[in-house]
Amino acid sequence: MYMSFFETAEKKRRWSVYEDIPWDRLDPSVYDEGRAMNVETFCGVELYLPDYLGQGVNLVRENFGRAWFQANWGYEESKHGLALRMYLLKTGLRTEEQLRGLEDAIAARPWRLPWDTPRRMTCYGAIQEASTLLAYARQLEDAQAGKDEVLATIYRLIARDEAAHQQFYRAVLKLELEEHRHETLEDLALVSVGFRMPAIDLLPDSERRVETLRMHNSFNRWGFFLKVWMPLLKLLGVSRQEFGEYQRRALDQIRDQAS
Repeated sequence: MYMSFFETAEKKRRWSVYEDIPWDRLDPSVYDEGRAMNVETFCGVELYLPDYLGQGVNLVRENFGRAWFQANWGYEESKHGLALRMYLLKTGLRTEEQLRGLEDAIAARPWRLPWDTPRRMTCYGAIQEASTLLAYARQLEDAQAGKDEVLATIYRLIARDEAAHQQFYRAVLKLELEEHRHETLEDLALVSVGFRMPAIDLLPDSERRVETLRMHNSFNRWGFFLKVWMPLLKLLGVSRQEFGEYQRRALDQIRDQAS
């Protein structure tokens, strides 16, 4: 599965932050501070890459496919952060000093793995990558509506990578389900009821950032249900009723542990 993922990436999906983004078409007349704040927020989330990668690859280092996927994933995610950072600098919407301040704030507050087993992190990855894809797709639509061709190109390239990441995590999760159905559904339910997007709450001014994302239609519960949960359950061959029972038991488990 990993070699198939890697071959497709090499042949069809590789892109350059220098050559494939039309930097010469930057247009100051379309710049928008709310949109820039969202770029900065996504850039900040991507800047946590050393935490994501270091902890994630160590968790799965004994499995070739998962470990090497993490390495490739890290490379692709690094380009996402760099492209967003370059946009902020080239447009003049942020200065080097401002971005260094963000980087220092991120370095001061490390991110930790939300789960400590490979299968639970696979569950988390399947949900998180689909959620990230949805958020970037919404930002792509917003950039297109704002006639920002450069930003739309960046979001389009990032979304294409996120779609591939989502597909890999879903495929691994499907294998887990085929081998250990009950345990996998238990883990997926437990992860789902406590799911949060990574690192946003660690960024400075996190509440204002989330509100700005909402204003630009990044977060929508109904969209999350339609674009993240329904396709995932359909792929896994799990009914909403069956999964609902697992989620109820997961909530009971969390309440028992808290009491």
